[in-house]
Amino acid sequence: MTNRIQGTTTLLGLIGYPLKHSKSPHMHNTSFEALGLDHVYMAFEVQDGHIKEALDALKLFNAIGGNITMPHKNKVVEYLDYISPDAKIIGSVNTIKIDENKKITGYNTDGRGFVKALGENGVEFKGKKIVIAGAGGAARAVVTQLAFDGAGEIVLFNRTLGNAEEITDNINKNIPTCKARAEEMNEAKLVEEIQDAAILVNCTSLGMKATIDQAIISSADQLPKGIFVADIVYDPDQTKLLKLAEEAGCKFMNGLMMMIWQGAIAFNIWTGKDMPVDLIKKEIFGK
Repeated sequence: MTNRIQGTTTLLGLIGYPLKHSKSPHMHNTSFEALGLDHVYMAFEVQDGHIKEALDALKLFNAIGGNITMPHKNKVVEYLDYISPDAKIIGSVNTIKIDENKKITGYNTDGRGFVKALGENGVEFKGKKIVIAGAGGAARAVVTQLAFDGAGEIVLFNRTLGNAEEITDNINKNIPTCKARAEEMNEAKLVEEIQDAAILVNCTSLGMKATIDQAIISSADQLPKGIFVADIVYDPDQTKLLKLAEEAGCKFMNGLMMMIWQGAIAFNIWTGKDMPVDLIKKEIFGK
């Protein structure tokens, strides 16, 4: 990025808290430089309760868009001018585009990024049962996209049952081809449900550095043979859940490729161009 930022350079920003772990600035700025685009992407740590001020600041600085992450993905919706149809059903937004009239459109690329990552791993889920833990913004996107794309049954676990029920009720209302139900987080019940499931997905924060020794299950023998295990956490590379999956002989993936593909879809929304995904995999993530 040496000498790349000029007076003409336009701004994009990541809004959330905390953000020091985020690889999004590196990913997008590498892509802008590779394609010769006069943009810069920065991370802005904004604590809960200040999302409106952050959006106003982006407009004031003539930003053209950005990303929204925890804890703002749900709350940002009320401050947008427009929202894409899929994001409206999901109820959360992770990508925004700001037009020349300072109108903001919200999108959600998390779910599409997750499904793209599953495809890269050769995972087929149409008509199958999927068990998911967590009911935050990312979980909303993942659950809704899986239902859109043909999952047969989704069982959603969460500590606060009402939050999970809100998501599953939304699925049953808008995507009747998928049967969705909510369960209060309980390890014994979760283990029971995964015995005939094709995929187990962790959409909670368990396994991140603050909870690095925790997982939604406690032992490898709880995983049935053949289940695919996914964790949306990508730092660390291998959470405790994924270590248990490896021990059980299950195929698994972390959240890295979801993060890359959701970013690639957002990149296209902002620029109309394809992110150099192979370059990003190699130069930033060593894949």
